[in-house]
Amino acid sequence: MLGRTYENQLCSIARTLEVVGERWTLLIIRDAQLGLRRFEEFQDSLGIARNVLTNRLSKLVDEGLLERVCYQERPARYEYRPTAKAKDLLTAVLALMHWGDEHAEDPAGPPRITSHVGCGGNVRDQLVCTECGQAVRPDAVLLLPGPALTDSPA
Repeated sequence: MLGRTYENQLCSIARTLEVVGERWTLLIIRDAQLGLRRFEEFQDSLGIARNVLTNRLSKLVDEGLLERVCYQERPARYEYRPTAKAKDLLTAVLALMHWGDEHAEDPAGPPRITSHVGCGGNVRDQLVCTECGQAVRPDAVLLLPGPALTDSPA
């Protein structure tokens, strides 16, 4: 059984969970991607306790996913802007969203639709080979040992 942290796991997923695996974290990232910036906006959207939100925002700033920017001097007030590091999570967040739309669906349909700005078509996550550019189905992907893997079965 895994403990409360994953620090002893030799796994990229475990390292990622150390950053974004706490409850509420991906929802804060989602809201930041949707344009929410201020503490009260996050709290209103999520219904999260103020102390928990404060902790999660601080961690996301410390991890470089959000930037804390002063927008008012007296009294000092801040907003939280997603960094490039947070924007790189968009593919993973959308993959989770699409998985939920398909496997944990709401009878009324999906709450959000991903639309291509260029043509208005639906956008779906896709695995693409970096060598040939071909779209790859999940059953055609092999997870091979990488240079950091030693004797760990994971």
